[in-house]
Amino acid sequence: MSVLAGCAMPPGQQDQAQGNALSTRDAAHTAFASPQSYGSALAALPASGTSKDNSLADAQAIDDNAVDAGSFHQTGRASWYGSAFHGRKTASGERFNMGALTAAHRTLPLGSYVRVSIPASAKWVVVKINDRGPYARGRVIDLSYAAAKMLGLQHAGTAKVNIEGLSRQEAKAAQAQQAEMLAANSNSQ
Repeated sequence: MSVLAGCAMPPGQQDQAQGNALSTRDAAHTAFASPQSYGSALAALPASGTSKDNSLADAQAIDDNAVDAGSFHQTGRASWYGSAFHGRKTASGERFNMGALTAAHRTLPLGSYVRVSIPASAKWVVVKINDRGPYARGRVIDLSYAAAKMLGLQHAGTAKVNIEGLSRQEAKAAQAQQAEMLAANSNSQ
């Protein structure tokens, strides 16, 4: 038996992010290249998304208006959500893209960036918080399919993770490091 928990709103529902004090930044100004697209994970994705949705070239760099979450730390269980929610509106107003490196968290500011790592391994991923959740008991973060795949938890479904909030400077440095890591992985395959 498997359980799928997700956070994205069905198409056509009122955008819950309107008037939300936490969504103070325009999402278009906080996207950045490597956490928004994960090229090597896209081969495993269904063909329902367009290539434009998953294009690394369409991603933007972090600007100075990105939300700072540098002092945040949390340990708990992560889960992921994917195709059932692909294309639906998130709490930030963006459309959920299962090929983007994003996540849902109950309290972190929308538009902030965090590093999610698996304590038992050296695997980590930087994701943008663009949704609310998870709503499943005992979970602290819901990752996109691409983020879950980077951590190797797409088959297990859940895993214990550490969540480290990133300042704007840390997010920029992590973006560069993650882009190098993705490039090295794609060149070795």
